[in-house]
Amino acid sequence: MTTPLAEVLDGQHAAELRKAARALLKQPLLLARGRYAEEFRLARRHASELREWFDRNTGWALQADTEAARLRKSPGVLTDPTHPARDTTRGAAPFTRRRYVLLCLALAALERGEAQIALGRLADQIVLDAADPRLAATGIEFALERRDERLDLAAVVRLLLDLGVLRRVAGEEEAYVSGAGDVLYDVERRVLAGLLASRRGPSTVHAEAFDDRLAELVAETAMDSDELRFRAMRRSLTRRLLDDPVLYYDDLSDAELGYLTRQRGFLTARITELTGLVAEVRAEGIAMVDPEDDLTDLRMPEQGTYGHVTLLLAEHLAAADGPVDLDELALRVRELASQHGGFWSKSAREPGMETELVAQAVARLAALGLVSRTPYAVVVRPALARYAVGETVIREPGSAPVPPQRKATS
Repeated sequence: MTTPLAEVLDGQHAAELRKAARALLKQPLLLARGRYAEEFRLARRHASELREWFDRNTGWALQADTEAARLRKSPGVLTDPTHPARDTTRGAAPFTRRRYVLLCLALAALERGEAQIALGRLADQIVLDAADPRLAATGIEFALERRDERLDLAAVVRLLLDLGVLRRVAGEEEAYVSGAGDVLYDVERRVLAGLLASRRGPSTVHAEAFDDRLAELVAETAMDSDELRFRAMRRSLTRRLLDDPVLYYDDLSDAELGYLTRQRGFLTARITELTGLVAEVRAEGIAMVDPEDDLTDLRMPEQGTYGHVTLLLAEHLAAADGPVDLDELALRVRELASQHGGFWSKSAREPGMETELVAQAVARLAALGLVSRTPYAVVVRPALARYAVGETVIREPGSAPVPPQRKATS
């Protein structure tokens, strides 16, 4: 029996819409050229429908023109430090505070600059701006004379290249780092203009404390009616369901938990319809799981030495009945090295490496919502139970642990 043309077209439309939505969630800045060109075309084709969905359900604005599609995402939890920018060319090292400051100074310099700029010229402008007494008072200084400072700037430039803000015309960053040459870039001004994802310009924020400034940047309109308060909760919860590996009930306020209890089916169904993510509801919380295992920047388990160590420590932590000291985990890694070291890299077996291995593992587990950290210990969260060795104890019907997946975001 032949399928009616209308059904075929509806199915094609739904598939394109889902692919575009997933692409925007994974890469919120899509360019007309490059590896996401196909996804950009779909996002632009369905921009009106996507714009309405994201605005209603998350409060994220979508802008699309002939050069780029930009989903202005903001995180559901502003204080989450587990998703830093990374220098993918150097072991995925997370950005430090210094690199973030350099990034902001570089963006400011590019905004004022011409259509082309050399890396050396960009560095000179950053040094001048960094001399501002207000910045110096924070303890951040840049002379860009030392190799480590130039490496930091090169990492920032590589991020801007990856985002499409810059296009390399000639030269290599390594030549600049070593002092043997310079690099020339085209500045994509429309892409640059779309990077800022705040609801208001930072220059209009007058609060002094960091937390207050951050809150002002993303603040919505005054919640002076039940309708507006419910809308704010719907948007906040949907953002967290889309971005966070697990939404734990005990992280919510009483009002948020009450709203989620009443609207859970509606919220999760809307997300599933658009993205294909599937809700797994358990006693402790909800995880929107991706059957395609694509909408995530962190996986568990992962390949390689660090992935193996992380999995082994997850099994160890799942059996804990309270906080576990970091020193205890380091001791456990030394024990594991004697059993499994033959499968690890040579550097991981060197004396003293257990501290770094623990730090890497705990960072990944925290980013996946499996543990939380204190300065000297690790606290297990319910979803880690899926990595326990042996039978999982079910506390009540439906309380099996939820599988974690950290959604990609930027």
